[in-house]
Amino acid sequence: MKSETETILIVDYGSQYTQLIARRIRENKTYCEVVTPAYLNNLKDSENIIGVVLSGGPNSTINDNKYDLNDYLFELDIPVLGICFGMQLICKKFGGVLEQSSSREYGKAKLGIHSKGKIFDGISDSLEVWMSHGDSVTEVSDNFKIIASTNMKSLSAIKVNDKEIYGIQFHPEVTHTLDDGKIISNFVNKICNSNNQWTTKNIIVKQISQIKNKVRDDNVLLGLSGGVDSSVSAAILHKAISSQLTCIFVDNGLLRLNERDQVKESFKDFEKIKIHYVDASKLFMKRLEGITEPEEKRKIIGKTFVDVFQDEAKKIENVKWLAQGTIYPDVIESAASSENAHLIKSHHNVGGLPKDMNLKLIEPLRELFKDEVRKLGIELGVKKELINRHPFPGPGLAVRILGEVKKEYADLLREADNIFIDMLHEKNMYDQISQAFAVFMPVKSVGVTGDGRSYGNVLSLRAVKTIDFMTAKPFEFPFSFLEEVSTKIINNVPGISRVCFDISSKPPATIEWE
Repeated sequence: MKSETETILIVDYGSQYTQLIARRIRENKTYCEVVTPAYLNNLKDSENIIGVVLSGGPNSTINDNKYDLNDYLFELDIPVLGICFGMQLICKKFGGVLEQSSSREYGKAKLGIHSKGKIFDGISDSLEVWMSHGDSVTEVSDNFKIIASTNMKSLSAIKVNDKEIYGIQFHPEVTHTLDDGKIISNFVNKICNSNNQWTTKNIIVKQISQIKNKVRDDNVLLGLSGGVDSSVSAAILHKAISSQLTCIFVDNGLLRLNERDQVKESFKDFEKIKIHYVDASKLFMKRLEGITEPEEKRKIIGKTFVDVFQDEAKKIENVKWLAQGTIYPDVIESAASSENAHLIKSHHNVGGLPKDMNLKLIEPLRELFKDEVRKLGIELGVKKELINRHPFPGPGLAVRILGEVKKEYADLLREADNIFIDMLHEKNMYDQISQAFAVFMPVKSVGVTGDGRSYGNVLSLRAVKTIDFMTAKPFEFPFSFLEEVSTKIINNVPGISRVCFDISSKPPATIEWE
């Protein structure tokens, strides 16, 4: 990674909190990137690295040398912050002693700060923090200073005497640590001395320059769905290359109700972006026949999109690039950032693309979280109704239809989802919610319609609040609203006999069901 932007590297050892570290750093207007432990071997060749964070992780350093730190990291004289497992790696590197505890130190703990320095500047002497570890540092070498410990007498924060190298056993990235984000802010601003240039305006300037240098005189196709990510991608690509961009709106039979008409209306006055509309619904449905496994569905949809785009590309001269609205959480959930991360799901635009694709890929939003994308869109002048629109998955309703995808299922789901969303607008709840949708379940339930017995399908409603879409909480509706929307769906969508509400958080659940 040779970046022109000041960068803090986050070395991911498999922590469930790694992406929260990234969010906290970016909140301080500083670019950061999640990399694998192997990346440290090439750190000498990297430019503009102002700091390194070593994440937590599920492994043990005591009897495993797999992740032992090499000398490269410390020869560069850049600040290092080790969190939990990261602290243990630092201590081991410098000759400290680690022991496996008989019981985990997990949950809230009271931190006593002995020496503040830069890392604890502006923080009270006693702080409630969040612990999650089994191994503990019991002894440090002479060149370390112990700067904090917990009420369990564990060594909880250390510093190398003559270097800006820190280790903390707790997790400052989570909100359970009550420091108002100051520890990570202090590391970014007072220790790494960030110039705080990761701003919306600078992101736009950087992306426009990169797009121009990459594309040159070639033409680009963008898959436009009308969602936030593809809309903002269209805006920044058009700003960079203007008439070289052609947007393709593909009706795959898995769109929301009246999606095509809404896209036409939203973009009719937006800088005269060229949009071609393609009805490929029969092709998608044919290829999805009999397919029930979620990963297989995503990959089929990804390949079919590419096939359609490549067919369209033949009709336009000099098309060499396929642009997508891929964002950072897509990359993360497809386990593309870390050798230690588990695959959560392959996004059609990450893990679902075929290897023999003829078009080269360009993804102007790949480095950004969802909230950053929205800010970018506002700066670019994208219409408010597009910016504030809830996310819609690239594979469309296919990931909201459990099991086999059928046209009649998609039609039922479209109608029910539209009722749900319309009622959210009617009750002025839509903008309070980050994402809301309906899910079709391939099970049937007995109901009573009029005076007769019915046997219809089951639907689940989902609504969450989140900032970065890496974690999410269910939206707390009044029961009266849930009762009203359930009644309206059952009365107006023939074939639906029962409506449920999903109260799962992310994690352990994902936001989408598949």
